[in-house]
Amino acid sequence: MALSPLDIHNKEFSRGFRGYDEDEVNEFLEQIMKDYENALDENKKLKSELKETKEQISHFTSIEETLQKSILIAQEAAEDVRRNSKQESKLILKEAEKNADRIVNEALSRARRIALEIEDLKKQSKVFRNRFKMLIEAQLDLIKSDDWDQLMEYVPDTDKLEAAADQE
Repeated sequence: MALSPLDIHNKEFSRGFRGYDEDEVNEFLEQIMKDYENALDENKKLKSELKETKEQISHFTSIEETLQKSILIAQEAAEDVRRNSKQESKLILKEAEKNADRIVNEALSRARRIALEIEDLKKQSKVFRNRFKMLIEAQLDLIKSDDWDQLMEYVPDTDKLEAAADQE
């Protein structure tokens, strides 16, 4: 068991023949007692500081672990975001390609329909032109016919008209 300053203070030595000077021994013991008390106080203080330091180290170790976990979580989250962004960009690209294909196919289909309509209109215009030409030729034939000349030379018999009017 460790000595306490009180143990040192209460220590009594047996007396012998030609023993040590009692005042000197007491003074020396008093000095040892003070030094020992100071050493114990300092030891107590150092133990307290050590305890606080250990608590701080424990606290900082806990913070460090938390930060490491947070960093890992942040890295995982960043990786997830990167992975999701890649997937989303692939989906957007596929969707854009689908839309582009659809637009191109619609444009080709529309171009085909327009080409067919143009061909149909050409045929209709040829038919119309031929019919119109035949109509005009028929009208020219009518104009060229002798019936017009006979119509112009026709003189109505007014005597017959007057007699018919009188009979009424």
